[in-house]
Amino acid sequence: MNYEENYITSALFEFQRYKTLGDKSFEQLAEHDLFWTHNSSSNSIALIVKHMSGNMLSRWTNFLNEDGEKEWRNRETEFNNSFSTKQEVIQAWEKGWACLFDSLNTLQLDDFKKIIKIRNEDHTIFEAVNRQLAHYANHVGQIVFIAKMIKAEKWISLSIPKGKSEDFNRNKFNES
Repeated sequence: MNYEENYITSALFEFQRYKTLGDKSFEQLAEHDLFWTHNSSSNSIALIVKHMSGNMLSRWTNFLNEDGEKEWRNRETEFNNSFSTKQEVIQAWEKGWACLFDSLNTLQLDDFKKIIKIRNEDHTIFEAVNRQLAHYANHVGQIVFIAKMIKAEKWISLSIPKGKSEDFNRNKFNES
């Protein structure tokens, strides 16, 4: 495997890891939880998903040949709730991720020689993917944090639970 293929394999793994964190957060939440906000200047999980999906569809649709900021995208409306059900939120979530994964899975080695545009700024494939990976990790972190606040003591940890690091490491280092 060459450097470019290894990079995309690694990026796909990380994107999938963040998607899974969101998926597992949604599993713990009731429909009304997706629309909860801390205050009037905060975004709900539903709005974060709407923004992420809009960004993903814009960035990854024809990303090798068109600017990642599409003319049809209206970022400002991504922060106006238009969802009314958990199913709608999940459908938008899945649609965005499908666009991302479909695009990255079609990359060829020659594509790494191309310069792509995001908001009329030049990016290599590496730069564009890193930019989006960081952006989505930030928003998934917000989703997990909000979900954890909502569930409080009923939250099921998505990583090593607080106070369990020694047990985790002991088990991890005893694997062979």
